[in-house]
Amino acid sequence: MKITTTPDLSPTLPHRLLEQATRTLNHIPNDLIALIARFSIAAVFWRSGQTKLEGWSVSDSAVYLFETEYRLPLIDPWLAAHLAAFAEHIFPFLLVIGLASRLSALALLAMTMVIEIFVYPDAWPTHGTWAVCLLIIAARGPGLLSIDALIARKSGSRHMYQTGHMAR
Repeated sequence: MKITTTPDLSPTLPHRLLEQATRTLNHIPNDLIALIARFSIAAVFWRSGQTKLEGWSVSDSAVYLFETEYRLPLIDPWLAAHLAAFAEHIFPFLLVIGLASRLSALALLAMTMVIEIFVYPDAWPTHGTWAVCLLIIAARGPGLLSIDALIARKSGSRHMYQTGHMAR
């Protein structure tokens, strides 16, 4: 007489723990992720912009860096320093308040790509981290705690932000 046994298909303890951890992590709201991404990447660019200023003007040392170290092609160093200082202040500010968030994220992503390609190509781990924060905002939106979401609610586009990100 042959005895057949059925295999034990119940999940193992590590498998159950992994499933529980995944369920728990799935409950992190996208709105919170977007808020953290907005504030953290805004701080990076704002601080960089502050290093380019002397009072209310772009410093001579910032222009000098664009002339000697950054050496961007096709753009005058004086203009590049001024545009960078402006971008590193206006777009982070817009991200923090959540206004034109996707546009701001895309502008800073383009700036990050220029820095990676032309200035510091070996800094890709840092730039990759910046890009992820910016892509979260560009792809999923700024979340409910933003002026963009308030405008969407007021204009009748509520469905765009009900789940914390733009409908796909």
